[in-house]
Amino acid sequence: MSSTAVPKRVALHRNPTTDSSVPSSVSVSPLDSPRQSPSSTSLSSMASEAEKVNNGKMLDTYGNEFKIPDFTIKQIRDAIPAHCYERSAATSLYYVFRDIAVLATVFYGFHNYVTPETVPSYPARVVLWALYTVIQGLFGTGLWVLAHECGHQAFSPSKVLNDTVGWICHSALLVPYFSWKISHGKHHKATGNLARDMVFVPKTREVYASRIKKTIYDLNELIEETPIATALHLLGQQLAGWPMYLFTNVTGHNNHERQPEGRGKGKKNGYFGGVNHFNPSSPLYEAKDAKLIVLSDIGLAITASVLYLIGSKYGWLNLLVWYGIPYLWVNHWLVAITFLQHTDPTLPHYLPESWNFVRGAGATIDRDFGFIGRHILHGIIETHVLHHYVSTIPFYNADEASEAIQKVMGTHYRTEAHTGMLGFIKALWTSSRVCHWVEPSAGTTGENAGVLFYRNTNGIGVPPVKLTK
Repeated sequence: MSSTAVPKRVALHRNPTTDSSVPSSVSVSPLDSPRQSPSSTSLSSMASEAEKVNNGKMLDTYGNEFKIPDFTIKQIRDAIPAHCYERSAATSLYYVFRDIAVLATVFYGFHNYVTPETVPSYPARVVLWALYTVIQGLFGTGLWVLAHECGHQAFSPSKVLNDTVGWICHSALLVPYFSWKISHGKHHKATGNLARDMVFVPKTREVYASRIKKTIYDLNELIEETPIATALHLLGQQLAGWPMYLFTNVTGHNNHERQPEGRGKGKKNGYFGGVNHFNPSSPLYEAKDAKLIVLSDIGLAITASVLYLIGSKYGWLNLLVWYGIPYLWVNHWLVAITFLQHTDPTLPHYLPESWNFVRGAGATIDRDFGFIGRHILHGIIETHVLHHYVSTIPFYNADEASEAIQKVMGTHYRTEAHTGMLGFIKALWTSSRVCHWVEPSAGTTGENAGVLFYRNTNGIGVPPVKLTK
C-alpha cells in the first residue's frame, strides 16, 4: 500500500524559549534532582528535614520550587498569531477522509491478502493480524482525536458540521459524542480543580489512605508498593479505564451534590451511583442536555447493531480481530494520553480557593510521540498545554501557537518532549510509581496551602508531610 501520509511537518524543538529573560522550564527527572536516599533514612526523618528546609515553599515531587503563575489569559491569547485561530472545514475534512481511507485500505489489504492461501503459516498470520490491530488502533485513535476537535468547535467554523462529523466518528468508536463533549467541556473549565475537574482527579491523602485501609498518619510508615502491584494497577487502568469512566465517572470528581446544576443529590461515582455518560438525568448534565444525551445513545445503538450484524454474519472471532482488539488499542491510547497529560510529578493541583482558570490550564504537560504523535494522532500529545488555554485552535495550527505562548508562560510551561517516544512509554510507569496522592507542601500557609503536589509511599522525591495526631 502506498503511503497516504501528508508531507512531514517539521518537528518543533519543545524545550522552552532560549530568551535569557525566560528561565528554562524543562521538568527535572528524579536522577537530576538531589534528594536523600530512602535506604539511608526513614520517611519520617526525611519529612522532618523537609519541613525544616522547606520554610513554607511549594515543592513538587522532585523538590523543585513552584511559583503560582502570574500571567493572564489575555496575555496568552494576544501572544498567539491571529491566523492560528483560523479553522478550515476543507482541511479538517481532508484528515477525516484520510484516516478513514487508511483504515479501510488496511482492512482490505489484510482481509484479502493475509489468508491461509496467501500466508500458509498460522503463526505468521497471527503476527500479521496482531500488527493489523495495532495499526487500526492508532488510526482509530487519530479519528477519535478529530472527533475531539469537533467537540471543541476547532474542526470548522460551522457548529452543525462539527457536531455532525463528531457524532458520526465518535459513535463509530462507541463514544457517546454529545455526552462526552459536555463533560469534557466541564473538565476544560475546571482543569486542576480538585472539587470540579472531570478527568484524572488525583486522590487526596485522606482518600488514598481510606482506599488502603490506613489512617492519614500511617502513610509515612507504609512499605514500598511492589512493582507487581503497580503493573496490575496500570494494566487495569489501560484496559478498563475508559469504559469505567463512561459508566461510573471513576476518575472524575465525586462532589456532585455541590455542583451548580443541582442534580447530584444522593448520587455518587460508581456502579448504580447515578453518575454516568448515558443517562440524561445524570448530574454530569443539565435538564436542557437531555435530547443530546439521547442522541448520543442512539449513535451507540446504531453502531452496536451494525457490529451485531457483522458478528452474526461473519463470525464473532472475526469481529473481535477486525474491530474488538483495535477498539481496545484505541482505549489504551486514549487513557495513556489523557493520564500523562494531567499526571506528572511536576504538576500542581489546586483546592478551589487557590484555583483559577489560568492556573488550572497550566497544570498540564506536553510530551512527544514522534511521527506517530504528529502525523497519526494529530499532535494531541505534543500541544496539550496550548489546547487547555485555547481549545478552538485546530491541531494543524497548534505547533505555532504553542511556541508563541511559551514566551508568556516561561517556567510554567512544562514539557517532557526531550524524552521522545520511549520517554512517553516510560512515563506511564514513572507516574504510576510516583503519583499516589496529592497534599500541600510542608509548612505552607494561606493560598500556597491550597496548591497540592504528588507524594508517594515508594520513597521517591519529597517525602510525605509528617503528621502528628
